Amino acid sequence: MPGDRGQSLRLTADRPGERLDVFLARAAPQLSRSRAQKLIEGGFVSVGEGRARPSRLLERGEVVRVTIPPPEAIDLAPEAMPLTVIYEDADLIVVDKPAGVAVHPAPGHPSGTLVNALLALCTDLSGIGGELRPGIVHRLDKDTSGLMVVAKNDSAHRNLARQLKERQVEKTYLALVEGRPAKPQGTIEAPIARHPQSRQRMAIEPGGRESRTDYRVLETIDSYSLVEAKPLTGRTHQIRVHLASLGCPITGDTRYGKRSPYLERQFLHAQRLAFALPSTGERREFESPLPADLSEALESIRRDAVKRRRA
Repeated sequence: MPGDRGQSLRLTADRPGERLDVFLARAAPQLSRSRAQKLIEGGFVSVGEGRARPSRLLERGEVVRVTIPPPEAIDLAPEAMPLTVIYEDADLIVVDKPAGVAVHPAPGHPSGTLVNALLALCTDLSGIGGELRPGIVHRLDKDTSGLMVVAKNDSAHRNLARQLKERQVEKTYLALVEGRPAKPQGTIEAPIARHPQSRQRMAIEPGGRESRTDYRVLETIDSYSLVEAKPLTGRTHQIRVHLASLGCPITGDTRYGKRSPYLERQFLHAQRLAFALPSTGERREFESPLPADLSEALESIRRDAVKRRRA
């Protein structure tokens, strides 16, 4: 696996008075500032003839030597499981996550997660933050299906995180909601925070984090609406909370709405994902078809609507 023998860097300071950790994060794109600090504190960085502290101020022309050790194994087992790969290169992998799969191990589901699957699938991980793990830059709820991009190394992870922060990553979801929004398209701007009474829920709260979702109604089917939603921010449960705030909870969403006779989970699918590849800057767009359970539920709702109109 690449990186098993570690890596050595020889860098020359070019900005007098710059902190050592800041210089490393700038001069070595594969290192974040926090990773650089850990390497310095661990004795893997020398300036001239001796070790230095992260706050060391460099002089122009000083030689900085860095030894990047191989990434450490983490206490997670690789698990082979069916996973559709949409795109892969040396920096990242785009996968089509099925519903029912959690992204991270957590109490209640320590295995069988996307991270476990990626550890088995990706044979060229170079690690994130010094650990041999995939870099999750955005998440999908366990019962939400669709596209996710995952970084294989620190440099790609930081690049994708920056694109997300600067709203350069375009995410498009399909949601079937109960009822009809008052406007066929619009923008929901409402701050989201943890629900004050229920820690398992999110809510629109005055002191919450800025949250924005663009939406457009694609089709109305009796008391249902098929909606395209584009979150411009990435808050937990954002689309689910925002659509519910319109009086149109997502079909099958038992946390913010109610159970559905048509399907066993919420009708929410990450359909399209667009971003610039970290390696080349080329902007790419990926698409995932509606999975079978959602497609079948949608067709059943359409058929029942036709029957009611004919009755």
